[in-house]
Amino acid sequence: MLIFSYYPMLGIGMAFQDYKIGNGVFGSPWVGFYQFEMLFRDKSFWNALRNTVYLSALNLVIGFWIPIIFALLLNEISNVRYKRIVQTCSYLPHFISWVIVASILHLWLGTDYQGVINNILVKIGLLKEPIPFLTYKEYYYSIAVISNVWKGTGWGSIIYLAAITLVDPELYEAATVDGANRLRKIWHITLPSIRGTMVTLLILSAGGLFRGNFDQSYLLKNSFNMARSDILETYVLRYGISLGRHSLSVAANLFQSVINVIIVLAVNFSAKLLDRDSGIF
Repeated sequence: MLIFSYYPMLGIGMAFQDYKIGNGVFGSPWVGFYQFEMLFRDKSFWNALRNTVYLSALNLVIGFWIPIIFALLLNEISNVRYKRIVQTCSYLPHFISWVIVASILHLWLGTDYQGVINNILVKIGLLKEPIPFLTYKEYYYSIAVISNVWKGTGWGSIIYLAAITLVDPELYEAATVDGANRLRKIWHITLPSIRGTMVTLLILSAGGLFRGNFDQSYLLKNSFNMARSDILETYVLRYGISLGRHSLSVAANLFQSVINVIIVLAVNFSAKLLDRDSGIF
């Protein structure tokens, strides 16, 4: 922990320096908050910040609830063999690299003869000509959110399924005696029983509100959709590695981390106000 987590944090000082590789962290001149001033004046930074927040918020609003619904549906399957097959199939996308996912998206959304989606839409008459979805910035948010949900739903449902198995079966038996149907049992027994798990994962997910999916954005980004696909992580990579402005990229990353910590504390505090047993610390 000390070697790999805390010792590298000495590099935070680069955000307050005019860092030069030859001088190192301890030899570069200090410039105070100059890098942050330059950062906040950069229109590309605000565009990347906006995209990061939009994508993270969409993934949080949509992607947070779908694994819960999926876990509830799986729990209602009585055929054990079929349930295991569905679970296994839903987990597999998590283990697929984003490089492969990006290749699949290019094949499915392409405009040539391999573009499955365009071929279907043209044949059924909804489109006259194929649409280059990945080069239109208007479609990027939808593509990013759908692919992220597809990749993470099965894996995200594991924790909820584990929490559901801890619910006392006698509660369901008592509800059955009282005449409750499946929906009533889910609403009044299952969901309240896994509320603590839901709140904890919501707090952890909210902590990534200012942190995007680097692999996804980097692989799907191109010059046509960059207005929507450029996020803080790709911004930091571009300025820190490609342009050699290391201090500016560290300042952007530090700003991002501080905001994420503040959001985690705020969400955790709000959860404790609503329920004392909620929250992670």
